[in-house]
Amino acid sequence: MSAGFFAAWRATLLAIVTDRYAVVTMIGAVILYSFFYPSAYRHEVASDLPIVVVDQDASALSRALLRRVQALREVRVVAQATDLDAARRIVQAREADALLYIPRDFARDVLRGQQGPLVLLAEGAYLGRASWALTGLAAAVGDFAAQAAGAQARFLGAPMQPPVRLVQRPLFNTHEGYGSSIVPGVSILIVHQTLLIGIGVLLGTRRQATGRRLSLPPRRLLGMLAGFATVGLGGMLYYLGFTAWVQDYPRGGNLPGLLVAAPLLVAATVLFGTFVGSYFDTRERAFQYVTATSIPLFFLANLSWPDVLTPPALHTAAQALPIVPGINLMVRLNQMGVSLHEVRGELWTLAGLVLGYGLLVCWRFRPQRRAVARAALPAPAREP
Repeated sequence: MSAGFFAAWRATLLAIVTDRYAVVTMIGAVILYSFFYPSAYRHEVASDLPIVVVDQDASALSRALLRRVQALREVRVVAQATDLDAARRIVQAREADALLYIPRDFARDVLRGQQGPLVLLAEGAYLGRASWALTGLAAAVGDFAAQAAGAQARFLGAPMQPPVRLVQRPLFNTHEGYGSSIVPGVSILIVHQTLLIGIGVLLGTRRQATGRRLSLPPRRLLGMLAGFATVGLGGMLYYLGFTAWVQDYPRGGNLPGLLVAAPLLVAATVLFGTFVGSYFDTRERAFQYVTATSIPLFFLANLSWPDVLTPPALHTAAQALPIVPGINLMVRLNQMGVSLHEVRGELWTLAGLVLGYGLLVCWRFRPQRRAVARAALPAPAREP
């Protein structure tokens, strides 16, 4: 009874490894992208951004502030100008990203219990760099101001520290960078899309060679699907475990939950890809489909903005695509460590997709009255 299943499973794996396009996409691209894509965000936290300083006070207090600025990770003092106009010219020449201006009588105003004015300016051509530079400078100035307020309080006879001190620490995006927030979700999309390409290439090749859809008995159909799922599950676990560890992204938040969710997502993806791929009349259709859908699928997953900003009808329709609930499910389990109860909505959605696309696949691959193919997938045609 199981002979047909295992024969189809072995035939599918053999078809994958012997088809140049399928093996490069389903295995080679998965490994390549695990190192290539995160490399763009390796230096995701801005540091050593050049700034220019104008210190017209030249007091002990202003020098203490500058020492605190120079200790920042985000910025690096590259010049000290004599006046604000000279500093502005340095910034406009793109030699510095921001400037800090300390006016005269800064120390006198602070010691009198008054507010010591400071000026922070940034060059707006590169908003990301300017934002990081101003954020770092503001943090240093704020910390310095808290210490100055404590000194004023002690001078006035109230030797106490400020009652509240704000400490900001990221909960999930521990690196506070773009890569830590975006790469884990894109990794799931990479596995999804490479799996779809491989399935579409093999099914398109079969239909291009025979001119008709592939029809299989139930056991051989299950064997073919299991072969696709074996490759897909290996890629999924590779990204969730090894790649996240090598790139030092948050990982392993709910390992038992991942062992439940990952096979469910892979099953939904394989069934979806098999159903869609059954309509491809050539192998090139798989690449055309993935090229047209990769970016829209990522945006529909609502990792780049809240789902409340997506039109309700579009958000509801997107749930029919396995990757949309799948990305949120895997990121929340692996990076955030939520419980299965908290992601029960995504789990039930994927279970429904497995059932729905499973029925569609059974309908598309139902045996025809003519002779049924003996193997799940034929040997690929020789490349010219």
